[in-house]
Amino acid sequence: MVNLITRYKKTTAFMAGILSVAMFAPYFQVWAGVIGFSVLLYLLLCENKAKELFKIGYAFGFAHFAIGFSWVGNALLIDAERFGWLYPITLLAAGSFFGLFAAVPALMVVKGRTVLGKWLLFCGAWVVCEWIRSFLLTGFPWNLAGYSLAFDLPMIQNAAIGGVYLTSLLAIVLYSMGGLWLYRHSTKSFIFTVIMAALLIGLSWGWGYWRLQNKKDLLTDTMVRIVQPSIPQTMKWTKESAENNFNTYVDLSKTASDTKPDMIIWGETASPFRLDEDDFHRNVAAAMLPKGSVLLTGMISYQYNKGFYRPHNSLVVLNDKGEIEWYYHKTHLVPFGEYIPLREYLPDFIRPVANAIGQLGKGDGAKVWQREGLPSIGGVICYEIIFPYEIVDEKNRPDVIVNVTNDGWYGESSGPYQHWVAAKFRAIEEGITVVRSANNGLSGMINAYGEEKGVLKLNYSGISDIKLEKSLGEITTYSRYGNIISLILCLILMLAGFIKSKDEL
Repeated sequence: MVNLITRYKKTTAFMAGILSVAMFAPYFQVWAGVIGFSVLLYLLLCENKAKELFKIGYAFGFAHFAIGFSWVGNALLIDAERFGWLYPITLLAAGSFFGLFAAVPALMVVKGRTVLGKWLLFCGAWVVCEWIRSFLLTGFPWNLAGYSLAFDLPMIQNAAIGGVYLTSLLAIVLYSMGGLWLYRHSTKSFIFTVIMAALLIGLSWGWGYWRLQNKKDLLTDTMVRIVQPSIPQTMKWTKESAENNFNTYVDLSKTASDTKPDMIIWGETASPFRLDEDDFHRNVAAAMLPKGSVLLTGMISYQYNKGFYRPHNSLVVLNDKGEIEWYYHKTHLVPFGEYIPLREYLPDFIRPVANAIGQLGKGDGAKVWQREGLPSIGGVICYEIIFPYEIVDEKNRPDVIVNVTNDGWYGESSGPYQHWVAAKFRAIEEGITVVRSANNGLSGMINAYGEEKGVLKLNYSGISDIKLEKSLGEITTYSRYGNIISLILCLILMLAGFIKSKDEL
């Protein structure tokens, strides 16, 4: 078996990359991450040529990201007749590009002076590449290694200190260290692996458990009603369905209960009508609000800029008098989803897709809505929630982050669950409760410690009435220093990899 693994290194790496995807939501199969990354490290330690190291890492990364991001292609199947042919291309594109973010850490192994040094270089470089992935070409920090530990709340409390990248560093170290034992296959390497794993898990989990045991009481008297209608995506934008969709939101919002909501929250582009221009539908929405309450809803709004009106993906606050009090326009737009980069230079074969995608306007960054007697609200639309250290105005921090989204594009896939996990990390990192409303996906509240409340599952149509929990009322270490702590730790590990020591495992 060992001969076969070392003989067909790239094939083995490719298979390990496929297996490793199971460590993420909704599966959380930690053993898959351990086997996948341990096999990868073992293959890298068995090779000393830079070119071959790059190929092994690329084979792993191609599979890891192509399969891990395969849910993205489901959006093309909404109109399969026109765009279904592009599905395999999205897999190839994801693997081809993002595979480089695994190839580079693999290549770094050649610089290690010892077996331990090679391992440390790989772990540090992997997380640095995750960080680069968060901003390069507008960024896509999806399925970061740390997200695979989201099933265990104490283990991810360290995100309040160093963000998801600190959790990623812990995860990669734990997952890959089995490769040290596979390579040396000695009692010494086995003891080292077991002791190191027990120490890291014990320290991280122990501190997280202590933090949760000593958590603050964040409960407020503010009642929030989250609405999730689960309207099929094929019916979301048709003219014939617009009125029915709007009425579905209104009817669900008026569901009889023993509580009077202070806020009702609808999802991304929930209103198919422009409530700032459409008097009739704005008054219908206002009429269903209890006195003194507000509606937060997504919709497309138009803003005049440089001689013409540009559409924006917006979140607005509508009061019971029919007045729109606040706008937030999405700032971090989805490339090839909400706008086409370099549209005029695209080849002819991609024109059908380009012509089907609008060119939305970009907002001015994080904003906060405030009203006396209610918590202050920061708006985040859809995938903006996946970007660490970008969702809060640090000069005017909100009490609550409202994330409106629509994961209905991706059907029965891992995408909606992984999107929810990203929101969970943002809540812990910033120490601010996240309230999430999706047209379809996962909706509910995640408090400042990452605890989930009132969750509406994928494909469920209904409401969730929740008493809002406020923010910690203090700035977390992560919100103060951002990614600096994690990146410094990565740098220390990588520098240690260059040190020549006498003792080997």
